[in-house]
Amino acid sequence: MSVLCLIANPNDPALSPELIAKIHKTTGGEINWLAQKIACEIIAPNNSDALSITKEILREYPIDVVLIPRENRRKKLLLADMDSTMIEQECIDELADALGIKEKIAKITELSMNGKLDFEQALITRVALLKGLDLEIVKQVRRERISITPGGRVLVQTMKEYGAYCELVSGGFTIFADYFAKRIGFNNATANQLEFDENNQLTGKVIPPIIDANSKVNRLETLIGELDISLTATIAVGDGANDLPMLKLAGMGVALHAKPMVAKAAPYCLKHCDLSALLYMQGFNEEQFIR
Repeated sequence: MSVLCLIANPNDPALSPELIAKIHKTTGGEINWLAQKIACEIIAPNNSDALSITKEILREYPIDVVLIPRENRRKKLLLADMDSTMIEQECIDELADALGIKEKIAKITELSMNGKLDFEQALITRVALLKGLDLEIVKQVRRERISITPGGRVLVQTMKEYGAYCELVSGGFTIFADYFAKRIGFNNATANQLEFDENNQLTGKVIPPIIDANSKVNRLETLIGELDISLTATIAVGDGANDLPMLKLAGMGVALHAKPMVAKAAPYCLKHCDLSALLYMQGFNEEQFIR
């Protein structure tokens, strides 16, 4: 049995009862509102083309729609990317801006996240360009230029309240990942470690091992074993090419505001929602959210 889940961004609550009624007339099934004007599910739609029909109806609306198996919706493990997923920026691009070379590094970042450059080589190249950046400047960038993505805290806090383990797994850097994982509420963070010299300046090197796409998959498999759960009990979210293998492996792999090639290839794609959408996808209603 499947569930058709329709979700709008809380800052643009475009989902009306009239719109749901129009969709329901075509799809059939049972209507269940999860949050008025924001999220509604249609349980067991009886039209085999329910997803494509609904997408066509919603073509001009800022609303995401996904068709999800009803069984095992609630997940016990969340694995989340950091840059442009749990936070709204790419940390390395903001560090580059502090050196006046953001445009140069951002171009490499974009190519890497779109799968057009090898991730590890792109990371090494970009970090080398940051050589000499002072630790205090890095902390200033972290403090002043990085913002948490809307819905991130409620996603993590709610899943933890209902017994899930949540980990931030990033191709970014521990100096950011550890800090924001703690602020958001993750159980743990895995990321790359920047090397500083005796003067607390970046050497332009990353301390091995490099956290890449394979590392994210390996971390997912390791945590499944440690938590003694199945793949179907996992959910992963990310936006870049280095997230795609993790998204494809997870029980529920969600591309959020993702790069085009990732959005096309991921099992689920959200273009309009914030991170709280991952809770609605799991069948949580607004009253169950931990804020």
